[in-house]
Amino acid sequence: MKGSWWRRIAILALSAGLLSGSTSIKAWSGKADAAAGNHNYAEALQKAVYFYETQRSGILPEDNRVEWRGDSGLNDGADVGVDLTGGWYDAGDHVKFGLPMAYSATMLAWSVVEYREGYEQAGQLEQIKDNLRWATDYFVKAHTKPNELWGQVGAGNTDHAWWGPAEVMQMNRPAYKIDASCPGSELAGETAAALASSSIVFRDSDPAYANKLLQHAKELYSFADTYRGKYSDCITDAQSFYNSWTGYYDELAWAATWLYLATNDSAYLSKAIATANLWQADGQNGNWAYTWTQGWDDKHYGAQILLVRITSSLNMPEATRFIQSTERNLDYWSVGTNGQRIKYTPGGLAWLDTWGSLRYAANASFIAFVYSDWVSDPVKKARYQDFAVSQMNSSWTNNENVPSEHRHTLYGAMVGGPDASDAYTDSIGDYVSNEVATDYNAGFTGALAKMNLLFGQNDQPIANFPSPEVKTDEYFVEAAVKASGSNYTEIKAQLNNRSGWPARMGDKLSFRYFLDLSEVYAAGYTVSDVHVTTAYAEGATVSQLVVVDAAKRIYAVTADFTRTKIYPGGEGHYRKEVQFRITGPQGAWNANNDHSFQGLGTGNVAKSVYLPVYDAGIRIYGQEPVVTPVVTPVAPSGVQAVSGNAQVILNWVASPGAESYTVKCAEVNGGPYTSVATGVHGLTYTNTGLTNGKTYYYVVTAVNSAGESPGSAQASATPQAGTSLPGALTLSGTAGNAQSILTWTAATGALTYKVQRSVVGGAYTDVATGLAVLNYIDATAVNGTAYSYRIVAVNASGQTLSNIVTVTPSAPPATTGALEVQYRNGGSGASGNAVTPEFNLKNTGTQVIDLSTVKLRYYFTKDGAGDLTFWCDYAQIGTANIEGKFVTLTPAKGTADTYLEISFKSGAGSLAAGAETGVIQGRFSKNNWSNFDQSNDYSYDATKTAFTAWNQVTGFQGDTKVWGMEP
Repeated sequence: MKGSWWRRIAILALSAGLLSGSTSIKAWSGKADAAAGNHNYAEALQKAVYFYETQRSGILPEDNRVEWRGDSGLNDGADVGVDLTGGWYDAGDHVKFGLPMAYSATMLAWSVVEYREGYEQAGQLEQIKDNLRWATDYFVKAHTKPNELWGQVGAGNTDHAWWGPAEVMQMNRPAYKIDASCPGSELAGETAAALASSSIVFRDSDPAYANKLLQHAKELYSFADTYRGKYSDCITDAQSFYNSWTGYYDELAWAATWLYLATNDSAYLSKAIATANLWQADGQNGNWAYTWTQGWDDKHYGAQILLVRITSSLNMPEATRFIQSTERNLDYWSVGTNGQRIKYTPGGLAWLDTWGSLRYAANASFIAFVYSDWVSDPVKKARYQDFAVSQMNSSWTNNENVPSEHRHTLYGAMVGGPDASDAYTDSIGDYVSNEVATDYNAGFTGALAKMNLLFGQNDQPIANFPSPEVKTDEYFVEAAVKASGSNYTEIKAQLNNRSGWPARMGDKLSFRYFLDLSEVYAAGYTVSDVHVTTAYAEGATVSQLVVVDAAKRIYAVTADFTRTKIYPGGEGHYRKEVQFRITGPQGAWNANNDHSFQGLGTGNVAKSVYLPVYDAGIRIYGQEPVVTPVVTPVAPSGVQAVSGNAQVILNWVASPGAESYTVKCAEVNGGPYTSVATGVHGLTYTNTGLTNGKTYYYVVTAVNSAGESPGSAQASATPQAGTSLPGALTLSGTAGNAQSILTWTAATGALTYKVQRSVVGGAYTDVATGLAVLNYIDATAVNGTAYSYRIVAVNASGQTLSNIVTVTPSAPPATTGALEVQYRNGGSGASGNAVTPEFNLKNTGTQVIDLSTVKLRYYFTKDGAGDLTFWCDYAQIGTANIEGKFVTLTPAKGTADTYLEISFKSGAGSLAAGAETGVIQGRFSKNNWSNFDQSNDYSYDATKTAFTAWNQVTGFQGDTKVWGMEP
């Protein structure tokens, strides 16, 4: 696709990375044409005007069209106690250089004065005026006293070392000024020109605002003229970037000319002509310089064209010199002057300088258009207009692919351009050829307005411009399993802020890691048996587990980075790391059912949607587990009070959803009650220090994050002196097939025991009395029904209640027989510091088996204490898809006290009917590297050196055993 160089509308793009800026531009094809060209000039003008919106600093308006630009530079001027917010950033950097900013505003205002109809025809008049006002509002702010002007915000070299977006700048941004003690006539004069020319633009639509601009323009011109001096001698930071090379006489004449046009005050015209006589001259003939063109440093080329028209209309003798100087310059750019002509590239670009070659061609085109509109000589009129058209229609080809991925697109900005041989490097690393700037676009935009008048009568701007960008994830967590064992999981996580629509500071970010503790509770433990420790943190505070859904046993760990700045500002800033370990009870830990464990690997960190991110507590990324809304629990039931010597022992039935309990006591029947214990996590409490013979009345409430339940039914007891009740005892329960298996510890002083049962929530009834043993099987239980049990220890003085356990009997799962587990000894001897079982799984059924649902259990004796570590040395389906953990058998079963459980990640895939996994080589050792004695291990068989179906290794699909026999 071909388009002219003004159509380089997708110029600057930020790459998918956070640091690199990528240039998406059109490459020089080496051809100039004075014809109109097949271009949409209204679209081109629309985008060139839009560019200035992307350069805005300060608090942006509600109608901001730039998705990736947000409020920025909000502390500008704070170092000097002046509000210097607003204005334009200069280029791809974020310095607000006053001289080129004011020059750009003057050129844009001049283009509206000359070619208002061109903007109107393209539907862009209000947009250009809005952008002008953004600059002039800033100049008014910066002009704090008649002889004081703040001319720069930000230090050039410091700013250029910042490769992040404006919205999260971290460097100091000093403000610099000129005043009577250290003046700057270029800066004050150019700002006066910008305000005076803009007052003409706003005169009809907003006369009050035009008057305000004009007043500031007059004061600034007086300041510039009265206190003459070179601005870059006072704002020395500008010397390396926008040094005043040509002095200030051009700005003084330029400003006075615009003030004359804005006021019709002849005093300003006299000042302009007098100052023009001081312009730099070439050679010995006294001619003003003509081998350059209008630019941020030298404005005499523009000033002389304005003075041509003014002095000619007044029949002033000075007109001749201005005409001759103007034509000398325009001829130099077109047909040549005195045998000298600007260099043209092979493709026809009038090439002035390495830096901003296109900028100068555009500026020359604009002033050529303006002069050709005035001059009456038909040859000269055609010459200068044809020159301008040919430069504006220099052809380009679309090459917007360096780099291949862009995060944002900056429309409408003109880049530096090719060298003198038409060579052009389309690379973000070549900033000479590819940088953009407000002054680059200034004359270019005005020339486009004229091109639209000449050739764009039927052109239309793009509707609904700009189109929305395709956004990528801005906040997310990258995580991996750093380490794991039989009772712990250690997570490495990096919280990312890659915000870009717009970039935003993240100093209130956090993320959550969700766990399912159902296996912990099923083993008789609670959340209090699970602990979180932090190994490494870049500014994060890591919480202990907090309940999310008590009914489903869902808990969360929060890594809170509040007050730690995470922002898209480069390596070390856009992400912060934390490493934490979650440790649970030995033999009752399985991370595989944890919401946030899904998809985590053991190597490099990877993005996980299951670790949601929050900003100030509001979720902004990721998926939380589906949970039951927390509601206030119901009151506990089954409260019993048993008297003792100066004490009362209370027991109750669990209240669903309760996180803790509060015990309340009264000395009067019916209350009022006073809390005697809060935060009770069990189902029993002993109230001590009581008065024997006195009756105490109790209620118990259940508490969670939603609130506190009403009080339970009242229970009472009267402590008695001299009583010697049975001691404490602990009950354990196991579900069987249509039976509940109960065991308990001996209670000191107990003569007999009673077993009491309740269908959960109901009253307790005796199911066995007078027992002298410490176990009981309730064979009357019905599968699928949840029962609560407690044991009553009895002697002549009374009774003592055990803790309460809940058991749900169930039928054993059916075995499908579709999975065959084959085993062979991997070569380790019966005695050694490593166990090396190898496995092969075969699908003997007719249905596909999802391996992520399969688990193998290899039973052995641990032969000592200490932790174990598992490795998968080789697997045909991929070692990264194999996981192992160790589970303690309590109590030990025959020749096994521990088993290795091997499971498969989703990457292992599925096993088709008749297919096999191929070899899976396992290995485990003790962390202290002491020896095992495998001769008494249940699953070990030294004779199996080839794969053989082996029923002393069990296989499970889900929670259903489908292969083998347990010890």
